[in-house]
Amino acid sequence: MQEIVNQINSYVWSPALIYLALGTGLFFSVLTRFVQVRLFREMISLLFSSKESDRGISSFQALSVSLSGRVGTGNIAGVAAAIGFGGPGAIFWMWIVAFLGAATAYIESALGQIYKEEDEGQFRGGPAYYIEKAMGQKWYAWIFAISTILAVGLLLPTVQSNSIGNAAELAFGGQNVLETSLGVVSHTKLFTAVFVVAVLGVIIFGGVKRIAHVTQVVVPFMALGYMVMALGIIVLHIDQLPGIITLIVSDAFTPMAGVGAAIGWGVKRGVYSNEAGQGTGPHAAAASEVAHPAQQGLVQAFSVYIDTLFVCSATAFMILITKQYYVTDLASPVSGGTLTTDILANSPAFTQYALETVLGGFGKVFVAIALFFFAFTTLLAYYYIAETNVAYIRRTFRFPGELTVLKILLLGSVFYGTIRNADLAWGLGDIGVGLMAWLNIIGILILFFMGKPAIKALKDYEAQRNAGVEKYTFDPDALGIKNADFWKK
Repeated sequence: MQEIVNQINSYVWSPALIYLALGTGLFFSVLTRFVQVRLFREMISLLFSSKESDRGISSFQALSVSLSGRVGTGNIAGVAAAIGFGGPGAIFWMWIVAFLGAATAYIESALGQIYKEEDEGQFRGGPAYYIEKAMGQKWYAWIFAISTILAVGLLLPTVQSNSIGNAAELAFGGQNVLETSLGVVSHTKLFTAVFVVAVLGVIIFGGVKRIAHVTQVVVPFMALGYMVMALGIIVLHIDQLPGIITLIVSDAFTPMAGVGAAIGWGVKRGVYSNEAGQGTGPHAAAASEVAHPAQQGLVQAFSVYIDTLFVCSATAFMILITKQYYVTDLASPVSGGTLTTDILANSPAFTQYALETVLGGFGKVFVAIALFFFAFTTLLAYYYIAETNVAYIRRTFRFPGELTVLKILLLGSVFYGTIRNADLAWGLGDIGVGLMAWLNIIGILILFFMGKPAIKALKDYEAQRNAGVEKYTFDPDALGIKNADFWKK
């Protein structure tokens, strides 16, 4: 199974996708005149500018749902894997893909808002919706919707839950084991799997509003708590920070594992973590109640900064400062750091050992708790994204209890991922991310050449902003944007 998954990944994550993600980010950065820099203050001011309604959630709630998907296992275990397989220089490429990806995040999230629709009393939208409405290719939209349901409903949840299980086992021990049909499983992992599935089930069966209310409380709490802990370690070793930054930048071009490995792993884990271009962010963006589509696009662009430049960087600095890592690939068995290869790089172990050097045994426990919140809220976001794509398909074809089936399958995937090995879980997750990224990035590039709807929305918003209007409006017909039916109403 592992060999099959690795072979599929070699095709999905070929160099073509790596450079497509980077090139698309640069392309849209230039076209928007680097909106991620020019309107940085506007992004922050927009966070609390809209309120929840009966049909939609607020901008901050949409940001929280989106961040719950972005800030997850990729920020802890994903950063460790980037360093372990790509060298410290991979972090530089994570920064680059985040900076450029912020422009991509604006484009796809603005499109999600422009082409959203009302479904059974709540806003729905995402790549499947804007591909059908703006491109006019329903078959392509269906391919994206089905791929996304498989990715976030079955493949990606295994990664998040696997990291929860591994962190719990490292923190609380895994000596007592049980023979099962799925192999040998520790009591710790089994208890963790049951607990996560039970709590997750209670929330997702409560609907989208409950997901939004949970994430708007948990996401800021977990991100701030983790950042405070990371900053504490960095401050204690502040004299080493300039050397670490120099190592990251210099290693990005002459890394121990080769330039290709640094770029490849940096972009792969960067896209996995911040999700820019992946097509997941537009689902949450479309659910928000805003006066103009560009507003939520800007808010979602800011979420990429929070994810990678803040949280991922904090993890990387902790690991590199404490030297709790190794770098390995087929050409270079072991180099750098102080850990040995019997510790999985595709796991939270690097981060747990880094905190242990400062906090003792509590370090592993803290990471396990942080990872639970990080990964758990990501699972909530995955369910919401899968539900949105089921709702899209349900417009044409439906069968009784489709959402109940989705919930049961996702919970089963979570249970399976918690007790299985990390390499298989990450391999399955990478396939899911890669499929969505290919389909969505190609889609938003085609839409640009067909009519530039997201660019037109940005220019319209800036024109109203410069004119000092008190209440923003959006008229798609006046801008030459077709099939934006919600905004016509």
